[in-house]
Amino acid sequence: MSTIRTITAAFSPNEAVSRNTMYIIVAVQVAFAVLIWWDSPFVILPTPTEVAGALHTLWFREGLGRELWTSFSMNLQALGLTVAISLGLSYLTVLPAFRPIAAAVTKGRFLGLIGLTFVFTLIVGGGHPLKLSLLVFGMTVFFTTSMASVVADIPKERFDHARTLRMSEWEVVWEVVILGTANEAIEILRQNAAIGWMMLTMVEGISRSEGGIGALLLHQSKHFRLAEVFAIQFVVLCVGVGQDYFIGALSRTACPYAHLTLERK
Repeated sequence: MSTIRTITAAFSPNEAVSRNTMYIIVAVQVAFAVLIWWDSPFVILPTPTEVAGALHTLWFREGLGRELWTSFSMNLQALGLTVAISLGLSYLTVLPAFRPIAAAVTKGRFLGLIGLTFVFTLIVGGGHPLKLSLLVFGMTVFFTTSMASVVADIPKERFDHARTLRMSEWEVVWEVVILGTANEAIEILRQNAAIGWMMLTMVEGISRSEGGIGALLLHQSKHFRLAEVFAIQFVVLCVGVGQDYFIGALSRTACPYAHLTLERK
């Protein structure tokens, strides 16, 4: 009966299930995905065995680990600059003078980076500064859009409650705007951190002097080495999932109050 109830709960809307049950669900779905991949009707796709062999060759013979660290460190640097710029602009929207600037930055999400490459080259030069600036721009416009919306949507009751405690307006900004939205800022960081990995292939393809996993991926794709391409994508996926889990754990540790009243927790 317990097994039947567990299966019923897994297919019931808005039902909370235990962590072990979720692990089983994930394991079953991953197993089905691997079986489908193994018996794929598309002959051109590499098998899991071929991908594993390509991963071994890339890691031990072609420096995949070194290239991964190059990309990872640049991505972290870009993420740090993005957080500083985006949070600064978003929090400054409490001042009317800065709202047009933040609004203008958010509109940058409609611009294609290929068309801006020449502009950034003239401003910062080539190589690492160019790649870093493109990554920061690509993430900042989306981060600022989300965070500025969070700040704008803070209920008036929170401000009034802080003022009843005789806080000055700057104290209100610190308590309500900055501390009060910390959990949402971390969640937006989590959602936007993946953009850097999606942009890696493009920015590292522009300047390949430093290498990086994006440059390696472009090289393998150019020579139609699909097993190697899949292996590199698998590595990026694992690193991205690990990064996502770390940021989620940071949110649960720094802002545990934000997870107390969720429906499926």
